[in-house]
Amino acid sequence: MKTKFAVIAAIVLIGTAACGGDDGGADGAAAPASGPATASATARHNAQDVTFAQMMIPHHRQAVEMTRIVIGKTKDPQIERLARQIAKAQSPEIETMTTWLRAWGAEVPAEDDAMGTSGDGGHSGHEAHGAAMHGMMTAEQMRKLSGLTGERMDRAFLTMMIEHHEGAVAMARQEQAKGADPAAKNLAASIIKTQQAEIDEMTTLLKQ
Repeated sequence: MKTKFAVIAAIVLIGTAACGGDDGGADGAAAPASGPATASATARHNAQDVTFAQMMIPHHRQAVEMTRIVIGKTKDPQIERLARQIAKAQSPEIETMTTWLRAWGAEVPAEDDAMGTSGDGGHSGHEAHGAAMHGMMTAEQMRKLSGLTGERMDRAFLTMMIEHHEGAVAMARQEQAKGADPAAKNLAASIIKTQQAEIDEMTTLLKQ
């Protein structure tokens, strides 16, 4: 009988362990990684994380719009490749940050928010939630870029994108210093690494 009761007790203990504890520790250890969007939806975040996403989304949108102006129009294969590289990197990041904001119950910037293409000259997009949105182009600057061709367009694109990237790097450093969400801070680190490398490349191209 003692052996029978011991077997029953062992089965109960195994079943309890499989269900996990109430503190979420077992569940957290067993759950597979599901990408930065899901991680950010459940992790602790603060106001800086929200501001970072709300500012970086329109900032990225404008960068992608700048690449659209030159892709297929430039005759320089290096600039064509660079523009496509920037668009390919930043478009998915926009989607990721949009997912975070929705998970946090925060407002997602409108499509035309801070794009630098509004009728007010783009100035309304230079500040968001009391923080400067560094490196944003005005509507007039975007119109001028759209009207250029050839080497003048290429050089204007590089000059504007360097300034734009420098702004993104500054905002990403702010997120690393004051943010709380691990996935948001990881994205900030990736932005710094990727865009600083592109700044160096664009600076070299301008000197040629």
